[in-house]
Amino acid sequence: MKNLQPTYAFALIFISAIFSVKSFSQTIGGGSIHGNFEADAQSYTKDTLIGAPSVPQKFSMNAFANFLYTSDHFSAGLRFESYQNALQGYDQRYSGNGILYRYLSYNNEGLEVTVGSFYEQFGSGMIFRTYEDWGLGYDNALDGIRVKYSPLKGITFKGIIGNQRDYMTEGKGIVRGIDGEISLNDAIKSWNDYKTKVTLGGSFVSKYQNNQGTPDTVPANVGSYAGRFNITRGKFSISGEGAYKINDPDYVNNFIYKPGNAALLNAAFSQKGFGITFAAERIDNMDYRSDRNATLTDLLINFLPALNKEHTYSLSAFYPYATQPNGEEGLQGELFYIFKPNTPLGGKYGTNIDINYSEDWSIDKQQINDTIPVGTTNTDGYKSNFLTFGRQVYFKDINVEITKKVSKSVKFILTYLNITYDKDVIQPPGNGTIYSNIVILESFFKLTSTKTIRVELQHLQTKQDQQNWAMALVEYSIAPHWFFAGSDMYNYGNNLPDYRIQYLNGSFGYTQNTLRITFGYGQQRAGIYCVGGVCRNVPASDGFKFSISSSF
Repeated sequence: MKNLQPTYAFALIFISAIFSVKSFSQTIGGGSIHGNFEADAQSYTKDTLIGAPSVPQKFSMNAFANFLYTSDHFSAGLRFESYQNALQGYDQRYSGNGILYRYLSYNNEGLEVTVGSFYEQFGSGMIFRTYEDWGLGYDNALDGIRVKYSPLKGITFKGIIGNQRDYMTEGKGIVRGIDGEISLNDAIKSWNDYKTKVTLGGSFVSKYQNNQGTPDTVPANVGSYAGRFNITRGKFSISGEGAYKINDPDYVNNFIYKPGNAALLNAAFSQKGFGITFAAERIDNMDYRSDRNATLTDLLINFLPALNKEHTYSLSAFYPYATQPNGEEGLQGELFYIFKPNTPLGGKYGTNIDINYSEDWSIDKQQINDTIPVGTTNTDGYKSNFLTFGRQVYFKDINVEITKKVSKSVKFILTYLNITYDKDVIQPPGNGTIYSNIVILESFFKLTSTKTIRVELQHLQTKQDQQNWAMALVEYSIAPHWFFAGSDMYNYGNNLPDYRIQYLNGSFGYTQNTLRITFGYGQQRAGIYCVGGVCRNVPASDGFKFSISSSF
């Protein structure tokens, strides 16, 4: 990924390998080629009313194509990406064309070796996770070597080393790691029939970055380790992971030398018609990158999950939470229950109710009164008691969702959300804490066996930020090929009359097997888009949108 010439050379090797292996594999069962393609494009028109900027190129496109080959013991793949230029809201370091993901892999008798690009995760990802999310514009793939080995049933070891992807090139830091996991019920014969299933695991990850240009006390090697467990018995399960990182001064933590730590606990009970889950998390100085000067989502080695429900409706997604690696504590609980059909609350078809609560707040921090200013030399910056809770609420979400089918052709989903959102912390510089109430009614009307109308009515009430919003959406589908949709999102409650803006959108699409084509026109409000606690800013825009995707 450092330049395109080696990547194109790799592509030629890849294609040659496919044909050579394919010829050989005819005698061992053959292989297959598959893949997928997607292109997203948009035009841009300056719109001062909604704050849509003037975009010099007027039109942008993000596109990729994956080509994968698999046989009995061999697999290979590459992904061609094109950014002409990158869509607004994506980092503009995505630019031009390139084969930015490519790999060769061989596996046999419990051994798997991969060279090139790969995604991997140790445990829950608290000290190591590489993954890709096209919608977020996020990709921190490792480029190097990965080895997996399973010497016995129930025992797996992993080893990785490489450089992380950094948009169209590679980061300079080197990431190394090992991971081991054992399923006691599979590995120990006398445990095979136990109803209680136990899995244990542990990881060690280290990064290396030359400390040239930094104080001698800045470590060039930064290690981290984690241990985890997972226990299930019948309808009950519990899992947890703890992680520790040695002193790792970087830009995000203001170059302090305090070690980092994190803990995650999940528990669940489920049976037919009923389920309950609980999760707790504590994070303290766990920003972990292969470049100590990186910011935002660049070159992250680890993944710190956000303990809150991911909302997909437009107004409920106004205030998404972004994980705070410098310190947060969180809780989440969810209860799901089905009222059976032909009961007072269930009615003829039954009623589903889902109640979710989550809250994230600060950790207790006691500043260390060093005589040397924080960020200039060796200082821990602060100390924190693991069992002492912080007082500042960053985010709180209480939501209830009721799903009710009233006839064979009519179904409703009613959702209520109460969200507390500290914008100064989550989207600095913000404008204080926002308290919002959101109500959403989604309705489905099946007109015929192939024709369906879906309606969304949404309302957001708050006295802060831009005040009240209302939204309506109507979608008409003709299965299995067509859909047509129109929506209006209106900031009717804004205290400034000139900013009581309507965002109108219209679109239609066509689907044929795996082919999907959509075309639309409309306005996009400026905001933040998050998935799993990882976010990107989305600027306001006005223009046409086009998307096409397919797989084979």
